[in-house]
Parts: sequence; C-alpha cells; structure tokens
Amino acid sequence: MDSVLHLASDLQGVAYAVVVAVGGIAGAGLLGLGLAAFLRRRSRSYLLIALALGTLTVRAGLAAGTALGVVGPAAHHFGEHLLDVVMAGLVIGAVYYARSTTVEASS
Repeated sequence: MDSVLHLASDLQGVAYAVVVAVGGIAGAGLLGLGLAAFLRRRSRSYLLIALALGTLTVRAGLAAGTALGVVGPAAHHFGEHLLDVVMAGLVIGAVYYARSTTVEASS
C-alpha cells in the first residue's frame, strides 16, 4: 500500500498541504458556526450537529498528522472511516432527537 506521503509527492506536495489546510480552516469555521448556533438555541440537536461538524476538523488534523508522519497509513484509513461513522451517528441522533421533541411539543 502506498503511503500518503508518497501519494502527496505525486499530487504536488504543496497542493496537498493547501487542501488539508483549507479543509481544516473550513472545518474549524463550520464548527464555530455550529457551536454559535448551539449557544443560541441551547438544544441537544444543535449540540449533536456542532459535534458532527467538529469531525471535519478532526479529519483535517488526521490528514495533517499522516502527512507529517505522525499517523501511519493504516491508522489514517481506519480513523477516517471511524470519523465517518461518528459523524453519521451524530447527525442521525440530532434528527431523531429533533423529531422526537417536535412531536412531543405539538401533542
């Protein structure tokens, strides 16, 4: 299996670093907006969505760690799939919780 560093050199290492950095900045920005929405609404569903957006920032950190050689390719691959599952679970939880509280409130 090729390492991420090997692939990055084929894809112009600078471009890879820029994409990871922009992804991290965008993820952090979305996390900040999600947390601001949570602080305004103070509901569990907003908290779950904010945490789901936080996984985008963690993914960028994982990619950076792999590019720097701190995280191995197998751990990187497993970590990305784990974060996908966590993000999906958080979003499903937020939707479920929002639907259950809406139904209770309208009854």
